[in-house]
Amino acid sequence: MTDDEFERFYMETSVPLHAYLFRAVGAESLAEDLVQSAYLRFLGARSRPRDVRARRVYLFRIARNLLRDEIGRQASERRRLQQLTGRSSGGGGDASRHAGAGCETRIDVSRAFQALSERDRELLWLAYVLGMTHREIGGVMGVGEASVRVLLHRARGRFSTILGARGIGPQDLT
Repeated sequence: MTDDEFERFYMETSVPLHAYLFRAVGAESLAEDLVQSAYLRFLGARSRPRDVRARRVYLFRIARNLLRDEIGRQASERRRLQQLTGRSSGGGGDASRHAGAGCETRIDVSRAFQALSERDRELLWLAYVLGMTHREIGGVMGVGEASVRVLLHRARGRFSTILGARGIGPQDLT
């Protein structure tokens, strides 16, 4: 991969990669660190796919693995802190920080999204925010294309159920 090819690849992938990681961790500086680590691992790999779409999938797979490592590290730190202090470290993030001021529906949808499992959030994000194909999502998540179809269908159903339970219907999302 030449410097020009990498620069084009970076320009095409850095914003969606950052958005994916930021949505998962909720902290700007950590998302930036993970993006940088993902590109370093990508560049340090002995062999990278030649096809641009396959490179993108490979990069996101690296980022997903880094994200899983980070989430595991944070969970371990929380458990250790709880053991040391004998109490809980507090609740989750403030979903409202991602919403525009005064936009209750957006806050409610964000909270509903956070109520999904990590896997469901990842599936929906890759498919509908980043616009990845089923094949690309399968490459990132390490599952077959047919499995992605089923998993995505189920994730959409669970999200719809959560939204419905919170009184949010399709008319509220337009």
